Amino acid sequence: MTEIHLSDEDRDFIEEQVKAGIYKDVDEVVAAGLRLLGSKEGKLVELQRLIQEGIDDVEAGRVHHYASGEDLLNDIKRMSAERKQKTGTGH
Repeated sequence: MTEIHLSDEDRDFIEEQVKAGIYKDVDEVVAAGLRLLGSKEGKLVELQRLIQEGIDDVEAGRVHHYASGEDLLNDIKRMSAERKQKTGTGH
């Protein structure tokens, strides 16, 4: 297994987490940190995918032009109402 070197601040933080009873031991603190990192990485990949999807839409001409913010808001409300109607969640 790879040896891990921690700063004094990191060691203190881990010890505080265990002493406070938030985690049972050092392994749990490290595992929680790794889970959080994995979660953030997954979100970053999804964000990059969505950004690329937007770029592709713009390059393909799949865009809407609005004369005003009010027109944009009305279109958002219309699309929301249509989505609710399709999914049956509208009241």
